[in-house]
Amino acid sequence: MGFLLVALAAVPLLVRRTHPVLALAGTLALDSAASIALPLATHFGAVLVLALYSVARACSGWVTAAATAATTALTLLSQSTGQIPPWQATLSAVLSPLIVVATALVVGRWQREVAANRRLLADRAVADERRRIARELHDIVAHHITTMQLMAGGARANLARPEVARDALVTLESSGRLALSEMRQLLDVLRADDEQEHAPPQPQPGTDDLPHLVAESQRAGLPTEFTITGAPRHLPPALGLTVFRVAQEALTNTRKHAGPAARAELSLTYRQDRIVVEVCDDGGGFPPGEPPTPSPGGHGLIGMRERVALHGGTLTTGPRPGGGFAVLAELPLTTDEAAGAAVQHDPEGALR
Repeated sequence: MGFLLVALAAVPLLVRRTHPVLALAGTLALDSAASIALPLATHFGAVLVLALYSVARACSGWVTAAATAATTALTLLSQSTGQIPPWQATLSAVLSPLIVVATALVVGRWQREVAANRRLLADRAVADERRRIARELHDIVAHHITTMQLMAGGARANLARPEVARDALVTLESSGRLALSEMRQLLDVLRADDEQEHAPPQPQPGTDDLPHLVAESQRAGLPTEFTITGAPRHLPPALGLTVFRVAQEALTNTRKHAGPAARAELSLTYRQDRIVVEVCDDGGGFPPGEPPTPSPGGHGLIGMRERVALHGGTLTTGPRPGGGFAVLAELPLTTDEAAGAAVQHDPEGALR
């Protein structure tokens, strides 16, 4: 009979996750009955450990304290067989539940810290993704809307010249279509559903798209010189996108702030251990005595700085000694990226 009660003492553990207190009560009752029916040496069995551990993990402090006291008392009473237990048995009956409860509390605290760190990392990842999307949207909107504004103004100013107005309107339409496409591609990541894409996303722009960027800037009324120095090489997509966005944002700022008669220079330098992109203007876009129109500060420079910092690079911006403004970004290459390229110091050419 005693052995059957010992075996049945484990049955209440089946509900220890949903009803931990009831599981502990049933286990204590059956284990105490088994100890009375079948005299055993002083022990604190595995079923009691699991039952008390479940209570300590799931219940409040007062319930856990009451369960620990009840477990200690019933264990002593059932295993002493009506006699005063020796001090070793008393010490074991007191320490065993305390060790189980302490272990449960430590494990619970550790799991809560792990869960909190996991949530923190998830929130940080979400925040980083939102900042990335915000930077992308800023670059797209600022660049294309500025181009569209200039093209619309150019078309209006050349209504008497149909061909010129037509070219401006075609550029305006193309820029608007491209802006819409890029914005749709970025905003796809914000969709709540997980439906599959029917068409692969368009590749992100990179250094190969810089000539198109320069041509678009020229069509928008900003004479731009593009110079490549060194041997062009294949860059990782993220690094190429950063180079493109820095050039795009710098040229957009030049068109907005340097004046209608300014000239810009875009230079891309391939070195053995880094990529250098520089955009500068001559500051001669405003007539003498006409100051630039103040404009509210934006996030373009901040976005460029964050992009460059993500690759371990540096961004230097500020007025030039001879007038104008300059943006200089230096992006380091990893050992593997730099190993496959030879250094060339002669310019590859210039595009106007």
